[in-house]
Amino acid sequence: MRSLLELKNLKAILIATNNPGKLKEIRELLPKKIKVYKPQDFNINEPKENGKTFKDNAKIKSLYCAKRSKIVSISDDSGLEVKYLDNQPGIYSARWAGKKKDFSIAIEKIKKKLLSKNKQSSPANFTCCISIAFPSGKSFEFLGKVFGKVCFPPRGQKGFGYDPIFISTGKTKTFAELKPSIKNKISHRYQAFKKIKKYFKFN
Repeated sequence: MRSLLELKNLKAILIATNNPGKLKEIRELLPKKIKVYKPQDFNINEPKENGKTFKDNAKIKSLYCAKRSKIVSISDDSGLEVKYLDNQPGIYSARWAGKKKDFSIAIEKIKKKLLSKNKQSSPANFTCCISIAFPSGKSFEFLGKVFGKVCFPPRGQKGFGYDPIFISTGKTKTFAELKPSIKNKISHRYQAFKKIKKYFKFN
């Protein structure tokens, strides 16, 4: 883990995502003094995510960007796992939204699949794996989860992805109804980031 100690003095980092929602949430987790770059800043296209787990795909993205940009890169691979759908869509969460990343299509797909099983809602969890990669080729991965349920109809405008149908345990509002400051303290992304926060210098 010696490489992670370098994060204490990190001046810049590339957030390896083209998803504006993820970019915003990861940026807000990082120290404000760190300069943030996007893949577009280095003309980096998205790599093919052909891993079998969240960890695999997060690592693919972070290493791909770190090697091409020559700076430390951070990525996340995350998704929704619905218990009554055998933990689908899982790592295919974004792909369920189609090429245009229209999550209303993905949400409707979950609804129809649940109804086909005579279910109106289901226990579910969001899973996130954050990967930090160095140009040297080393990477470190950290997993976070938040548990709750999916229910319909979708509610809220503040979130993105599957947020309008996910209610975390102990809450009555969906992720898309919660203030970002509240969501960001309980989300799967935050749970994963907590495990690496100690390696960054916050002041």
